[in-house]
Amino acid sequence: MTRLDFWTLVMALTWALLIALLFAPVGSILVSSVYDHAGKLTLDNYREFLSQARFHRAFVNTLVVGFGGLAGALLLGSVMAFCVSRFVIAGSRAVSILAILALVSPPFIGAYSWIVLFGAGGVVRGALNAIGIDTPPIYGLGGILTVFAFKFYPYVYLMVSGALANVNRSLEEAAEGLGLTPWQRTLKVSLPMVFPALSAGGLLAFVHAIADFGTPQLLGRGFNVLATEAYALYSAEIGSNLSMATTISVILIAMSMIFVALQRYMSRRNVYHGNMIHKPAKIRLRGWRNALAHAAVYAIGIAGALPVIISVIFSFRRTSGPVFQPGVSLQSYERILFNLADVVRNSLSFSLAAVALIIVTGTLIGVLVARRTSVNTSLLDGAFMIPYVMPGIVIGIAYIAAFNSGPIVLTGTAAIIVLSIFIRRLPYAVRTTSATLRQLSPSLEEAAVSLGYSPLRAFLRVTVPLIMPGVIAGGMLSFVTAINELSSSLVLYVGSTMTMPVRIYLLILDGDFGTAAAMSSILLVLSGAAVYLAFHLMGRNEQALL
Repeated sequence: MTRLDFWTLVMALTWALLIALLFAPVGSILVSSVYDHAGKLTLDNYREFLSQARFHRAFVNTLVVGFGGLAGALLLGSVMAFCVSRFVIAGSRAVSILAILALVSPPFIGAYSWIVLFGAGGVVRGALNAIGIDTPPIYGLGGILTVFAFKFYPYVYLMVSGALANVNRSLEEAAEGLGLTPWQRTLKVSLPMVFPALSAGGLLAFVHAIADFGTPQLLGRGFNVLATEAYALYSAEIGSNLSMATTISVILIAMSMIFVALQRYMSRRNVYHGNMIHKPAKIRLRGWRNALAHAAVYAIGIAGALPVIISVIFSFRRTSGPVFQPGVSLQSYERILFNLADVVRNSLSFSLAAVALIIVTGTLIGVLVARRTSVNTSLLDGAFMIPYVMPGIVIGIAYIAAFNSGPIVLTGTAAIIVLSIFIRRLPYAVRTTSATLRQLSPSLEEAAVSLGYSPLRAFLRVTVPLIMPGVIAGGMLSFVTAINELSSSLVLYVGSTMTMPVRIYLLILDGDFGTAAAMSSILLVLSGAAVYLAFHLMGRNEQALL
């Protein structure tokens, strides 16, 4: 009974936490979306959304960039995963590192780095024009889709490469014996086996594409999507009515959840299982095929990591205000040290505070999901998909709507940023903890209880030490995403609570790319250190990043 009472209490507190920090804020934007400026209950906001051409275009544009980013990520990620998993590629570990660099690169810096290279006055575009090759600037839909493809392909690559490496080779050999061509074997045998991983990676690419605010904002040049429209409405209506911004937020939530449901339905409709033995052996290609495979892999890897490379190089360029000068200098880092140290301190303190909450809470919830299987915990596990796929700008607007008035007012404080990061990144810790626990037998904890330990003491003295590497790894991965969080912080910050990603965005808008590149390089170093520690603890599991 004591054991039941303890975990029942944890269950109750978890649901209370979700209600307070997720369901209530999301509910507040649902409520706000059905009220007009005068506070009258109405559906005029939705009628306005359906009737205005501006919102029609934004909705269609969001679908276009979502499915376009999905298609680009699937193409690049699948090609790279197939080559690395099935062929001997020299330096394949370096390729994975390049993919991880693309995945953890700071927001906004990717889009701006492509502008530096291929914008109206871009370095590469200027060089091509000098030799007679006229290339259009990267602005508009084409530029957005290019950035999305190279930004989000690691989601597909990391998941599909792991799945391809575990396909039973006997199945493919049997198909070959029955006369199927290599292309037929790929479509009829390999693809169904890796479809769950392929669809999961595609889901992440789609959700991140429709939620991305920075890339359309910088590259769109009039190509607006729902995320940029929601931010524009929020900025215009700050201090008054947020009804139209919350209406667009509801549409974004619905789009994300519909696609999640569709992905789950498609992945469960036809399920194929392998026995994880007799794994495929990598083929050593010869001649032009070997050169083509290496060229494809390294072209994708280098192009995806190019924004990181560019930002690091430009962070050491000499500047005169926002203008770059010949020579190498530490001016940009000096500017951060003497003028922007408070922004760095804010990012570190907010992220560490959120991660501390995530580790403690995520560990308890992970134990609950992995060990106390029931309808209740299944619902709980499903509920944690909501913050995982919800656009950051929607979370920010939801928190403004929920905590701008009433008994608890948090707007303008550091607490609202910490709590928004906490609820968005909590699923990382829950997933890593539950995955680690499923590899441990519950008999150890049960034995401790049978010897007189209370359930809480058995959990702390037996289970926690065994799962601590996974717990810390989950915390490190949460730290990577927390310190790079932009969309929600951009809505929630005030002058004293500005974070590094927000400052990078403002620096880019001001044209001060040198300081923005230096701050992005600092973020990259912090993120890289956290990823290295997570890999060290989890045995280099790249898929844990997802």
